[in-house]
Amino acid sequence: MFKGLGGLGDMGKMMKAAQDMQTKMTALQEELTTITVTGESGAGMVSATATAKGELTGLSIDPSIFNADDKEMVEDLILAAIKDAQGKAQERTQQEMQKMQESMGLPADMKLPF
Repeated sequence: MFKGLGGLGDMGKMMKAAQDMQTKMTALQEELTTITVTGESGAGMVSATATAKGELTGLSIDPSIFNADDKEMVEDLILAAIKDAQGKAQERTQQEMQKMQESMGLPADMKLPF
């Protein structure tokens, strides 16, 4: 008589799992703002630091590269360091997402909205 109610328990489990995932995603979003990565160019003459979310937080430039004749080179080195940091931030975010998914028993290659 109550066989149809068995599905409600499964629905409750699914809702709980969805809430757990949302909680973990929120925690991961917050954690990504504290993880930092560093990108470099010019053999370390220029380095850029960013959060794993890609927000640039620091830039270090070796003063020896400043020369009015090399303005374009300096600009290129700065951009290259920033792009390197952003690429590393994206990689780190993917790593952290995979860790979270695996901890929840989800496939590591599953694409979740972020």
